[in-house]
Amino acid sequence: MSIAAVVIGRNEGGRLIACLDALAGVSAVIYVDSGSTDGSVAAAQARGAQVVSLDMSQPFTAARARNAGLARLPDGTELVQLLDGDCVVQDGWIGQAAAFLEAHPQVGVVCGRRREMYPQSSVYNALIDAEWDTPMGEARACGGDALMRVAALRDAGGYREDLIAGEEPELCVRLRQAGWRIWRLDAEMTAHDAQIMRFGQWWQRSKRAGHAFAEGAALHGAAPERHWVAETRRALLWGALGPAAIVLSFVLLGPWGLLVALVYPLQVLRLARRGGLSWAFFSVIGKFAEARGALGYYWRRISGTEKRLIEYK
Repeated sequence: MSIAAVVIGRNEGGRLIACLDALAGVSAVIYVDSGSTDGSVAAAQARGAQVVSLDMSQPFTAARARNAGLARLPDGTELVQLLDGDCVVQDGWIGQAAAFLEAHPQVGVVCGRRREMYPQSSVYNALIDAEWDTPMGEARACGGDALMRVAALRDAGGYREDLIAGEEPELCVRLRQAGWRIWRLDAEMTAHDAQIMRFGQWWQRSKRAGHAFAEGAALHGAAPERHWVAETRRALLWGALGPAAIVLSFVLLGPWGLLVALVYPLQVLRLARRGGLSWAFFSVIGKFAEARGALGYYWRRISGTEKRLIEYK
């Protein structure tokens, strides 16, 4: 089967070089650059990649970049490895994933275990690594790294370019609606270099997730999909309605009303039994950021203001 790769990135430096050097097993590499100033374009060209430079006068989204790369696939390409420029494909992954797709013609997307390169560098990197440790087998969605059938992507109409986050899960909704299945293999797929070292970066990433939840629910929240409805509800409940209830209780009951706030440490303790204290603490704190992202989406939708990328790196 003919396999190509589409890599997207901006100012990834040495991470991009490592990413491209690990793609020796594909027939073509298309690198889509979104305004790098660190020599990424020259580095990609030196490694034989076909470079597509996005017109940055138009609003950037990762979905738009991926579509631009897919549009440059050589004729006859059957499979494409989608990849972020800060990720490195693990040895044997593409061959194993391609063999699975060849043996399972109903599967349109296959992904595996994405690991954080340096989980010990910060609590945030460790949280991300744990986030990616999802169940194996048939799945509802994939992330930014996945091996996909070109035919399946065409059936679904490609990525939705106006999404600033959550583009892969949204694509997977449409893939499943078109009759394709998504599968997660028990195999090492990619190593990712998040480099989230500060609370502010992690907050922005959580805020972006909240925006994706709300927009995804607005697009596909109706039955039977109910796409990201529960995630949006939890974000708004814990991150917006909870604080509002505390303020209201204080206004009505005085200092005794602040006892309502005990629901948050109790929630941390409840979650800690499942995933540990650190994960539980940041899961609860993250709901405030997610709520801000969701409310930001609703505000922009009502006011008609332009969506802006929520970046954390």
